Amino acid sequence: MTYNGADLIFPNLGIVIQDLPNHITVFGYRIAFYGIIIGIGMLLGIWVACIDAKRRGQDPDIYIDFALYAIIISVIGARIYYVAFEWDYYSAHPAEIINIRNGGLAIYGGIIAAFATAFVYTRIKKLSFFSLADTGVLGLITGQILGRWGNFFNCEAFGGYTDNLFAMRIKESLVNPSMISEELKAHLINDGGITYIQVHPTFLYESVWNLCALIFLVWFASRRKKWNGQIAVMYLLLYGIGRFFIEGLRTDQLLIPGTAVAVSQALSAVLVIFAAAVLIMMGRRTKGKPYIK
Repeated sequence: MTYNGADLIFPNLGIVIQDLPNHITVFGYRIAFYGIIIGIGMLLGIWVACIDAKRRGQDPDIYIDFALYAIIISVIGARIYYVAFEWDYYSAHPAEIINIRNGGLAIYGGIIAAFATAFVYTRIKKLSFFSLADTGVLGLITGQILGRWGNFFNCEAFGGYTDNLFAMRIKESLVNPSMISEELKAHLINDGGITYIQVHPTFLYESVWNLCALIFLVWFASRRKKWNGQIAVMYLLLYGIGRFFIEGLRTDQLLIPGTAVAVSQALSAVLVIFAAAVLIMMGRRTKGKPYIK
């Protein structure tokens, strides 16, 4: 079947996107959909956190105030993380380190920075770090759900070749050549004289996984929570499990220097083990105790 030069196709679902824009232009200034989506995700995350704060009888303004610091520091953290594991390139091009308009933000760096910011913020404001983290992670994962769709418009963060139900076919000319693995090159598809790669839409997998995790965490927080910090630890467990398997599919992994090990996959494994251990230990300590907000 010929798709008339469509930019993006889900052949097994019958979905065809003829033209996939990735930016808008305002007064001659190019604004990427990636940035717009990330921004909307942040706002939506703050809204979700404020809703949970009200449910718990807390002041939502605390989370708005915290977000003003956390968002800025998390973007910096995401950039530092990415640059650190792509240092061979950035050491030779130091002027590019601050040029985030060309991409290069790693979510784990943002998560680490967000937790560090929460720790410092709660110490200064004399608040409970674990209580704030429980509500904060609901906003964080909400932002992640939406944020992954920025990768969709950028035609990035995809996996290797597949022909499963959700297989996504992308016009090769839209993709950064460094993301096209040897496996994908071996499965190039020519349709009407146009070359496509066919991949796992890992951005979609992660977005759906995070949505399911959010639904579960919201339910658990309102009905089953027994100790402050429990929701934050469960977030680390659930996100870590999903990211471990999804990261293994991707073609643009950041690797631990000198190895073929994906750093995000290794970090996910560590977080899953840590979170599982904490949940088991605290489960024993709080057995029979009443639920809390």
